[in-house]
Amino acid sequence: MAFKLWSMLPLVALATVAVAAPSRQTVCSDGTVVPDSVCCEFVPLAQALQKEVLMGDCGEDAHELLRLTFHDAIAISRSKGPSAGGGADGSMLIFPTVEPAFFANLGIADSVNNLIPFLSQFPKISAGDLVQFAGAVAVGNCPGAPQLEFRAGRPNATAPAIEGLIPEPQNNITEILERFDDAGGFSPFEVVSLLASHTVARADHVDPTLDAAPFDSTPFTFDTQIFLEVLLKGVGFPGTGNNTGEVSSPLPVSSGTDVGELRLQSDFGLAHDERTACFWQGFVNEQEFMAQSFKAAMAKLAVLGHNADDLVDCSAVVPKPKPATGKPASFPATKGPKDLELSCKSKKFPTLTTDHGAQETLIPHCSNGSMNCTTVQFDGPATNFDGDDS
Repeated sequence: MAFKLWSMLPLVALATVAVAAPSRQTVCSDGTVVPDSVCCEFVPLAQALQKEVLMGDCGEDAHELLRLTFHDAIAISRSKGPSAGGGADGSMLIFPTVEPAFFANLGIADSVNNLIPFLSQFPKISAGDLVQFAGAVAVGNCPGAPQLEFRAGRPNATAPAIEGLIPEPQNNITEILERFDDAGGFSPFEVVSLLASHTVARADHVDPTLDAAPFDSTPFTFDTQIFLEVLLKGVGFPGTGNNTGEVSSPLPVSSGTDVGELRLQSDFGLAHDERTACFWQGFVNEQEFMAQSFKAAMAKLAVLGHNADDLVDCSAVVPKPKPATGKPASFPATKGPKDLELSCKSKKFPTLTTDHGAQETLIPHCSNGSMNCTTVQFDGPATNFDGDDS
């Protein structure tokens, strides 16, 4: 079967930054000392991503770029072989009319179209490097996130991945753990570590009536609230309910564009399955442990399909993240220990305070507390599963 490349991206013209023999240490234009001059290519890229897409915010555009790093990389299979997918190879950008149209990638078209222009703007940077670097820059806008590792030199994808390699929220826990193991030998602990990303994640398509439904009460902060709040008893749905991959949430109240908390079936399952429950519970109020565990798991994810030793360690050019807020994990207003549903009996649950307030927490739609915030959406070839690229 022949696949059409996006016309703006002649594959031969897309050089990668892989270099056979590393040069000596180099000082980039911003003063960063790097082990190889190729790393300096990413300094202006980080600046352009912030100026043109992210605007320094941990908002919807940052959330979507982080999601793209996972969906591009996890599309690989040890059991099915190389023809199934190349992992972190940028195939989402090279073949934007193929993978973004898979049902499991619903909504990914926005971030794909936002990144495609940077391939021509920075022709020495490959699509795979662009996807992973953009995600590292994006998550750094979220207070409390770690500075992710970044290695450069991924060759461009030569074919799209097959459908069926993306774990979905309605999958049972055995299916999810087996998919991660097949993709790259991820342990149950590493799977839970990767899901720290859900602390700054929101859903647009699990409930089709909702836009940017958050998974915890602090979607603009990289903290451990996701691990606490998934352990709270569900009391309702922020939208219609009875959606595939969704279970009841502890904070369903919505008001205007401030959407209540949406709970994924997969998050709930991982929080209670005997293979993962103690790992999940162990991250509650353990900010540094959670952040460093996420960093380690992301470093493994980001090189799926490649030998890390063949890539150049350019971690130094990943911008320093915003510092953590310093606020410990806490029960949202009206919630407390009585609402906990714990499946790990071997770990003592930490003593937490409850936020002040007589009414259920209302989660802001925008990081500045407003109900209307700016997002970036470039035109491009990628469309969502239903053919709607809006």
